[in-house]
Order: sequence, then C-alpha cells, then structure tokens
Amino acid sequence: MKKSFIDLATAEALAAKYPTPFYVYDERGIREGIRALDRAFAWNDGFKEYFAVKACPNPFLMQIIHEEGCGMDCSSYCELILSDSIGLRGDDIMFSSNVTPAEDFEYARRLGAVINLDDATHVDFLKAHGGIPEEICLRYNPGGDFSISGAIMGSPGEAKYGMTEAQLIDSVKRLMELGAKRFGIHAFLASNMIDPDYYPRLAEILFKLAVKVNAETGANVSFVNLSGGIGIPYRPEDTAPDLDYIGRKVQEAHERIVAPSPLKKLAIKAELGRYITGAHGMLITRAIHVKHIYKEYIGVDACAANLMRPAMYGAYHHITVLGKENAPCDHVYDVTGGLCENNDKFAIDRALPEIRIGDLLAIHDAGAHGYAMGYNYNGKLRCAELLLKADGGAELIRRAETPADYLATFDFCDIIKKER
Repeated sequence: MKKSFIDLATAEALAAKYPTPFYVYDERGIREGIRALDRAFAWNDGFKEYFAVKACPNPFLMQIIHEEGCGMDCSSYCELILSDSIGLRGDDIMFSSNVTPAEDFEYARRLGAVINLDDATHVDFLKAHGGIPEEICLRYNPGGDFSISGAIMGSPGEAKYGMTEAQLIDSVKRLMELGAKRFGIHAFLASNMIDPDYYPRLAEILFKLAVKVNAETGANVSFVNLSGGIGIPYRPEDTAPDLDYIGRKVQEAHERIVAPSPLKKLAIKAELGRYITGAHGMLITRAIHVKHIYKEYIGVDACAANLMRPAMYGAYHHITVLGKENAPCDHVYDVTGGLCENNDKFAIDRALPEIRIGDLLAIHDAGAHGYAMGYNYNGKLRCAELLLKADGGAELIRRAETPADYLATFDFCDIIKKER
C-alpha cells in the first residue's frame, strides 16, 4: 500500500484555507530525491541534473531544486522566463526544444543557455537567430526500436525528435566551421522507465557515438546528456529504480568505452523531471457526489482538467481516502470528475474503502505532468498549488484561477468586464 505524505488533519487544515481541489508538494521528498541522484553519480566530476521544467513549471519549486545544485531544462520561451526569474544564466540552463521559433533561440542565447539542437536544419537557423555558441549539444535519434534484454522499450524510429547519426556527424562538422568548440550528445529513447538498465543501455549508445564523432571529426565531445526517462513506481506493486545500481552500471560503461578512447572522460548530464517531483506531489480533492446506477460512482471536485493523465493515457494513479488508510477496500468505484467527457475518470473499478460525501481523496504521484498539463475545457479553472515545507509549515505557491482569469483575454460585454 502506498503511503501518503499528508494526513487527514493536515489536508483538512489546508482545505479550510485553500478550497479543494489543490496540488500539494513535499519539499523534503524533493530534496532527498535529488541528493540520492547526486550520490549515485558522484563518481562523475561533471555530473549535473537539469530539471525538466515542463514536468512542473513552478518557480518556487524550481528555486528549491536549484538550491540542490540542479540546472533547468527548458523547451519554450515561457520556461526560459521562469528560469530567468530565479536568476539562472549560462550552463545552469539547457535549452532542449523542437520545431523551435526564432525568438526562443534568441532568448536562450541571450541567457547563455546550452543549446540542444533537435535537427540538422537548425544549425543554420540558429546561426541566423542568436548565433552559434562555443559549446553546443545535438540530439540523436538512432531509429528503429529501442530494447533492453530483447524487450522493446520504445520506438525512436516513430519519434519526431533528433537527428540520424549521419546528420549529427555532418552537423558537428558544420558547427565546427561556424566556431563551435565543445560538443554534447543527447538522446531520449523511452519514458517512465523503472527498468534500472535503461540509463546504462542508453549510456553505452551515447558513449560509443561520442567516441565515433571524435574519431571522424576531431570534435571535442565533452559531455553526454542521458536526458529523462527514469520513472517512478505509480502502482503499489512497482519497484522504484535502484539509483546506486544505475550509477554504478553507467560508470562501468564509461570505464569500458570512454576511458580507453582519446576522449578519456565525459561529463554526464541528465534532465529528469518525473523522478524529481513526480512522487512528491499529490492532487487533493473532495468527494461531492455519490451515484448509484449500473456502477458505483464517486464524483469529486477535481477533474481531468486538473490531472489529465488518466483520461489521456489510461495512466494509473493510486488513491488514498484520507483518514481511512487502514479501512478495508471492500467497495468498487469509478472515481470521476465533472467534465462532459466519459473518460474523465481518475480510477475505474477501483477497490477502495467506503467513500462518503465530504471525504478527502489524495491522488498520488501527480507532481510531474499533473498541473503542467491542465486546461480550461468546460470553463474549468486551474487549481492552487501548495508546498509542504521541510520545516513543517505550508505555503501557497500558486493561487487558484478565478473566473476573472478565465475571462481576462475577452473584451466582449459589460457582464464579462464586470466579472474581470
């Protein structure tokens, strides 16, 4: 059984001040997770985690993450603004985008961010919109299927991201002509991997490519970026990836492939998002209706507009009925929101304790790609975000939207203007 990092008394106290639904994040858990990651890669002097801002774009959380030594991985103009707002510059920002507008590249260059190019055609596009930096990264797509021990984990050949090997090598040559002096190689081949061999297998691929690029071009390849992909155990029966094992196996691959080569050593970069905040965020929602028809339904005041992963992917998120952690799970419910969509369900045929109107439910592992993927369909408003601080206090780190926010971009009639 998954344990909640928030109990009923704390949740009710917060709900008395900040109406449900709301997200709540655990500062202590976030910090401890980053420190475990750093210990696993302490053998590599250049190791640096770049938090994937897309996972949870809140500057209060980003500041905490930066205090633990992490940079930020940005993919858009607004994510760059968030990083800029907490004072990040230079190699504290990795800019990994695709189908990139000119103004995004220009802003990233003004901040001195490390650019991670997604496509060969972006070399000359970047030259025209921001200029070529001395250090630059290139995103690799090996094509085909990606497998571990014969099991297919992903299909890079179907992904829109990255360059072929030939394109990457040609791009390195072109970039050297344009003044680039140091290079990184990046790849992201599978998402939410709890198989601990994912990073070691990816590292082997990138280490071998780095050695080959150096041999064929003479380029100074100084780092590889293993990107994201380390997952979290969403289901109670899942096992969290063993970070010490992952770090050790990546080190073994480095000693076997890189150390004997002319490169001698490579710095390791990562851009984990889900691992950093995913398990340390919950969506707290209240049961407001109980419906008995052909199935038993619990209607809550959150909906897929607050957390769309179950509706979009059929993703599993564990649910705790706060205050009933030790009660028998002898009722079977669909837990639903209020959108006019039949897939607006947080759980289907889920065994849970008896739920009564007014009960608070904690939806686990919502700290990454939760609030970030919210939307306003049916005129639903985005909820607040709260932080459980390491000292035991709580802080509002994003207020809930109001009807005035929803109407802010209209200039239509007196009723709307009055509500604004």
